[in-house]
Amino acid sequence: MDMRSVIFFILLVVAVSCSSDLENQDATLKDALTNKTPVVDNVIACAASNENDDLVSVFFYPRDGATNVRYYETEDTNVSKNDYEQYYRLEIPAFDVFNGYLKKFEVAVSQERWVIVSFEEAGKIHLSNPIRLKHFTKPTEYISQNIKVDSLQTGMPLFSWEDGKYTDSKIYFQVVSDDADNLLSGTYTHENSFQYYNLDNVVLNITKGTPPALNAEADYDFTLMAVSEDNWVNLFSEIEF
Repeated sequence: MDMRSVIFFILLVVAVSCSSDLENQDATLKDALTNKTPVVDNVIACAASNENDDLVSVFFYPRDGATNVRYYETEDTNVSKNDYEQYYRLEIPAFDVFNGYLKKFEVAVSQERWVIVSFEEAGKIHLSNPIRLKHFTKPTEYISQNIKVDSLQTGMPLFSWEDGKYTDSKIYFQVVSDDADNLLSGTYTHENSFQYYNLDNVVLNITKGTPPALNAEADYDFTLMAVSEDNWVNLFSEIEF
């Protein structure tokens, strides 16, 4: 082997080694947080089993300015949910929900796991609370007849609902959207009721600005997610009004 061949071989080995190192960077959430302090419990996220396929949807709210969104999962649930070394990154696409106001990952998972969604914002890495996937032991219930709408007050319908077969929901997420699937309001309550757009019992609000008044002649949708303490969606309901 002449000198030029030797040099070429060395460069090739170095290039392959560097490529391998790059592929292994941030393989776990702990790797991604090296020399960085995470902002925990600062990404709004939850997960639900899908109604019509075997996938799990992991929903999250991408605040304006959020970049580098990532999805991490553990091998199973037999690990500490707060051990970031147990969370492995999957490079998967995120899909729009409500025309991009929310987003979701759709994942095929063979067993139940813990999941964390992260993104970067203002130079810091923000993490969701760990999400416990329960698609086998507690598949999300899809019903709509549990919701009642009281429209006595023009433009401010009152929505109320009953829990389904699962009774351990800790918080309820409500979305009012128009017939083009644009989110008008997104709110959370601990109570089983919400009035558009009265914030008296709202504990968390992701609505941007003041939403428009509702038109009595137009069609709208009301979407409800009942979420457990470990961020699993027990109940998913949707009605037109």
